Amino acid sequence: MTDSMNIPKVLRKSEVDQEHGQLYLLLGLLANLSIWGIAFLYLKFVVPTYVSESAISLPSLTSTGKVNLPGIGEASFQDSSPYDSTTRDPRENYKFLGLSEPVLKAAATKMNIPLGEFDKPQIKILDNTTIIEIRLKGSTPEEARNKSLVFYQAFEEKLDELRIQEAIRRDVGVKTALNSSQKKLEIAQERLSNYRAESGLTSDEQIKELTSNVEQLRKQRAELIAQQQQADGRSRELSGNLKISSNQATEAFALQSDQQFQQNLKNYSETSVNLEVLGAKFLPSHPTMVAERAKRDAARNALLARSKSILGRPISLTNLQQFSLGSGGYASAREDLSQQVITAQVDQQGLKVQTQELDRQILLFETRLKNMAKQDATLSNLKRNTQVAEAIFSANLTKLDINKSNIVGSYPLVQVITEPSLSEKPITPNKPLALAGAILGSLLSTTGILLYWLRDRRKNNTKHIRRSSNETI
Repeated sequence: MTDSMNIPKVLRKSEVDQEHGQLYLLLGLLANLSIWGIAFLYLKFVVPTYVSESAISLPSLTSTGKVNLPGIGEASFQDSSPYDSTTRDPRENYKFLGLSEPVLKAAATKMNIPLGEFDKPQIKILDNTTIIEIRLKGSTPEEARNKSLVFYQAFEEKLDELRIQEAIRRDVGVKTALNSSQKKLEIAQERLSNYRAESGLTSDEQIKELTSNVEQLRKQRAELIAQQQQADGRSRELSGNLKISSNQATEAFALQSDQQFQQNLKNYSETSVNLEVLGAKFLPSHPTMVAERAKRDAARNALLARSKSILGRPISLTNLQQFSLGSGGYASAREDLSQQVITAQVDQQGLKVQTQELDRQILLFETRLKNMAKQDATLSNLKRNTQVAEAIFSANLTKLDINKSNIVGSYPLVQVITEPSLSEKPITPNKPLALAGAILGSLLSTTGILLYWLRDRRKNNTKHIRRSSNETI
């Protein structure tokens, strides 16, 4: 009786297991159909997307330049490496610029598409390099590459715009400094020119030449003093031989050179001789003696009057006799000596006059030299100010020219090291990835449902055994 009662229960258990198995089988089929349906729809309806890849590099080396201006100064420039700073990476600036709206908008305008349809590029900075990778998407390989090309054009145009703006700002500052230095240079040049015109001092050669002239005059003065001393010694020697002074020799020579004085002297000598001859024959009161004495006195008076007229002072017969004036060989010899004394005295006086003139010229040149030395100090200061102004002006002018030729500035040149590629395969839809995902999804879902079914079946079997045991008891 017990066996007859267990058969229906077993039948009911088999029916329940079968129903549960069919339910889990249906769930497995639905799960796999869903996974494979999604994969099919993904491969069927997702628009293909192609990627154009490229890479650029920023230079890391520095560039320098120097311009030497002989006698004026020098100007130099240096473009520092963009990687000198440890707190910033210039590639980050370029990345930000590449993702900025102005660049993307300019690129979209070149493609004649709205900004929303121009996807932002994927920009990746490679560590420990100067390289930046750029990826742009498109619905076709050509579109992706064209987007890359126009992106680079817009990117370079924006860089050029920034460089020009920076160059303009630099030029404004340099031009302001250049105008200021030019005005200072003009003022310095005008002051120098005016001072040269007022002082008559144009170069250092004038001072050197004047100094040389002073030294030459001093040398001539020393030579003239030596000659003057020589002439003075000769004059004293000749005067000693004549036993008269040089002034007396000069007066004697003046008297001897005068014909009227010589005639008066001759008359006086003849009357004196005649008077002595007649004195031996006649008494002093004799008329002949009286007449001859009158002639002698007249000749003496004429002689003294003429000597006074010649010498400019009265002179006695005694002094005239000291001059040893007379005739004959002895008188001629004394006359020669007197002439030599006079010549020496004249030479001495001439040398003295020349020395005095040299002293005057030396004093004049020394005074002028002192004034020129003071003027030269002022002129040197003006020259130095002018040279400094010229150096500053030339440096600013050179810097302006260098800035015009060096417009890179804070935005170094970009070198494309990998041209935009033309993709052969789309990145989406990815068929191998979709199939692999579908297969993996199927395996996971099927395995999960199967495990769940086995757990549920084991749970039901346990419940059935417990129930059977209870009914048997």
